[in-house]
Amino acid sequence: MIVIRKRVLLFVFCAAAVLLLVLPVIVSRDIAVNAKVREIPIYSVEKNENKVSITFDCAWGADDIPIILNTLKEKNVKATFFLVGSWIEKNEEETRMIAEQGHDVANHSKNHFKMGVLGKEKVRSEIIDCGKLIEEITGKKTDLFRAPYGDYNDTVLTVARQEGYYNIQWSLDSLDWKPGITEEGILSRIENAKSGDILLFHNDTANTAKILGRVIDILKEKGLNPVPVSELIIRENFDIRHDGRQYKK
Repeated sequence: MIVIRKRVLLFVFCAAAVLLLVLPVIVSRDIAVNAKVREIPIYSVEKNENKVSITFDCAWGADDIPIILNTLKEKNVKATFFLVGSWIEKNEEETRMIAEQGHDVANHSKNHFKMGVLGKEKVRSEIIDCGKLIEEITGKKTDLFRAPYGDYNDTVLTVARQEGYYNIQWSLDSLDWKPGITEEGILSRIENAKSGDILLFHNDTANTAKILGRVIDILKEKGLNPVPVSELIIRENFDIRHDGRQYKK
């Protein structure tokens, strides 16, 4: 009888030991399977070629677009223009000019709402409607999206990705939108540019069109080659770090 009890106790002990070893593996596996993957947009790109991208968000006026385009042409630089749908509707000629001169024409939503407060289907319509306008006016599709104000959440990023877009943010803000900022204040920020950076500018500001040539000169003097975002990003077999740095796997 004593021998049987000892055997039972030994069996129970062994079973418990096995359970303690296996349970954490099962739990961690279930957590990994059921965990929600956090969406992260592209803020910058890990590049070895010393490339950067100049981007413009266009949401209001368009009087300076010809000046910006002329400077880019003179400097032999292609840039990326994130266009709001309502801006496109008011400025079809400028939209065509941007596309015809070989620059990226990218999606910046239909109405420039703060996307993070919108419902899923409204987010989807904002992205789809802007994309349709771009294709109608330029004859080209775009796969680049930037949320207005840089305001996003997982819903915004997921919907954009589902609609075939790369979510693009920025790693260097020129602050050209900020009231009272001077030309030198903007240029001093550009001095901090480094390989893989995505630079944020806006049209219809007090300084941007005037200093764009100097911005490009600073970048080139630093050995940085400005290219459109469509050429900067990694399109396949990539991952994105917690800080938004895209890199090749």
